[in-house]
Formats: sequence, C-alpha cells, structure tokens
Amino acid sequence: MAAKVTFFQVGTGDMTLVRLADTSVTSILIDCRIRLGADDPDNEMPDVGRALRDRLQWDANGRPFVNAFLLSHPDLDHCAGLRKHFWLGHPDDYPDDKLDRWEKRILIRELWSSPLVFRRRSKYHLLSEDARAFNAEARRRVRHWRANGWAEDGNRICIMGEDIQGKTDDLGPILVRAGQSFSTIAGENLSAYFTTQLLAPAPHEDDEELEEELTKNESSVIMNIQISASAYSLSKTKFLVGGDAEVLIWERMWGRYQYTPEVLAYDLLLAPHHCSWHTLSYDSWSKKGEDAKVSQAARNALGQARSGATIVSSSVTIVDDDKDPPCIRAKREYEGILEDVDGWFTCTGDLGDKACIDFEVLSGGKVKRLLGAAVLAGSVPSTVAASIPPRAGSGE
Repeated sequence: MAAKVTFFQVGTGDMTLVRLADTSVTSILIDCRIRLGADDPDNEMPDVGRALRDRLQWDANGRPFVNAFLLSHPDLDHCAGLRKHFWLGHPDDYPDDKLDRWEKRILIRELWSSPLVFRRRSKYHLLSEDARAFNAEARRRVRHWRANGWAEDGNRICIMGEDIQGKTDDLGPILVRAGQSFSTIAGENLSAYFTTQLLAPAPHEDDEELEEELTKNESSVIMNIQISASAYSLSKTKFLVGGDAEVLIWERMWGRYQYTPEVLAYDLLLAPHHCSWHTLSYDSWSKKGEDAKVSQAARNALGQARSGATIVSSSVTIVDDDKDPPCIRAKREYEGILEDVDGWFTCTGDLGDKACIDFEVLSGGKVKRLLGAAVLAGSVPSTVAASIPPRAGSGE
C-alpha cells in the first residue's frame, strides 16, 4: 500500500488525512470540518464524511477508525461535525454497532491535543459545542491515563507541547515537548514509515501575560511530518502543517530555527490559516492592500520549500479581492516561494464537485497527484519533480 495524503474540500477550513505505507495502513487525521450541507444528499456540497470513511480502515467489529486524530486548535472550522461523525467516549460504550455502515461514528484510537486547548475557554476564547466536546474527551483520556498509568486504543492521548508553570510535568509518558520527534502511534513503533517533529506550541515563560492571552490561532500545533513511501525508502517526504498559526508564531519559528532551516523544510505544505495574509504580515490586507508589508522572518520560516514542493490551500477558490482568508497576496507570496524550486500551488476550492484531492508519496521525497481521485481546474503535471533529489529550500 502506497502512503497517501488527502486534502478534503471543506470550504475555508481544514481536514487532512495521512495514510502510511505500513501493512496496517495507519491513519492520521488532522482536523475535521464536516458541515451540515455535506451530510445532506440534496445539497451540492461534497460529501466529505463519506469520502473520509471510504479511505479508512474498519476494525473486526465493523467500526471505522483513525489511528490518531490531531486537533491543531479549537476553532469551529477545524472541528465542525466532530460530535456527529466521531465517537467521543470510552470505546466499551460505543453505541453505533447496529447502525448502517456509513452512519457509524469513527473511533479515535489516539487523540493528539495541545494542553492549551484545556484553558482556551474564556472571555477571549469562546469554544463551539464541538470544541467543548473535544476538550471534554481530551480531559477524560488524561484522567484515564492518570488513574491507570496506561491506556488502550480508544482511550489513548498524547499531549502536544508543554504548558506553563509546570502544569504538564506529571504527564511525561504521554507528553511530547516542542522540538521533540516521535515515531509511535497508538502504541505501534512506525519508525520505518513515519516520524514527526513537534515545533509548536512551546511555552513562553518569559511572557506569561502574553501566554495567557494567546489566541486560538497562535496556540496551533505545528508539526513537520516525515512520511516514507515504503519501509525501504532512503528519503522521506516532509509535510509541514501549522493549523492557523499567524505571523508572530512563524517569526518565532524562524528565530528558533534560522541556523537549522532544514527543520522547517518541506515537500508538502498545508498553507497555514487557509492562505491567510496574517500568516505573513501584521498589516491588514483589506485596509492596506498592496502597501501591506511582509514579515521577512515569517516568510523565511515558510519559505523552506524543497525542490519540486507542493503547497495546498484548504480554502474556497482564491480570487483577487480584499477578503482574507484566503488572500490573493498570500497566494502570490507562496507562488513566489515555489517559483525558485519549480513547485506547484493548488487550492481545494478549485476541485469543483470533487470531495478531495489525493497525493501519493514517492520514494524520492516528493508527492504525486492521483488524477483518478480528483481533477483540478487548470493544467498541472501529474508528478511533481519526483526525480530531483530533495534539498533544503530557499530562504537560507
């Protein structure tokens, strides 16, 4: 089985599925946005819930599951439909066994959550019902681990990043610190097929007041995921994801890794915050237009494209107007980054009536668009520079 990365057409929001090349086809779902219209057969909105289930494994009891689910941050456009489409509770209490195959909720074997999600409900950070449900499930799994010292599939959790003031110090075995890499998913060591480095969130003890008031976007999980085409691949495809992290965080990323830019290098990038201008600038696009200034540090952080890289905007079609996100100026900046490496920019909003676009991971560290899965408007090569050896990208 080839490793694949799938981006679903969910409007301006995120839902991305990574499937590894191991014999179990281990799956990692990053965020979820399944709108009510997508569940309505009379609505023209693509049925992304069905498309997701089509790509999942089913267990011996006929239940669909993902091996890991990462919520990058608790905005509704990253968790809509969570309660309807996923089972949030102890696996022994799963209630959907008698339902039609396509109505069964998806089990989550291991939850990946930032600790900042736990304290994001305040006068500054209002959470949706789906976000609160995720919060409650994450807390349940942490309590289960604390009570038992271990957890089985359906109760597992990994906390992505430390909290301030030692609030996560007792979670060592289930805690991943910023800068740390890991290759285990739901108890399985998958180092031949997968490894990922957590880059954010990281605590900022020197500015506790700022830390407490960070927006949900700025608390986004940032990871650089390395995916092997097979157990024998010498080079891995690097897939950089960053939720809705905005310019402040990307400046911090460059400040931390400017002397080791390979940490930020990518073959595939999910454009942060749906190709928002605020990922690259503090200026308002709607107010300043072309006079808005790019943060060079943030652009450097997001400019580490390797040869033949692909950038995907999970958003509606990007047009030349004053809306943000997505933003036409941000798209031009990404296209400028890719021009130097013979890369390709695409947008899920250009998929027409297709629910998703699938990419296959190649042994040379690149990705290939699978034409049978989704046809995009416009002309683009079906293989993105697969024969060129990977290297660190621009911005050195």
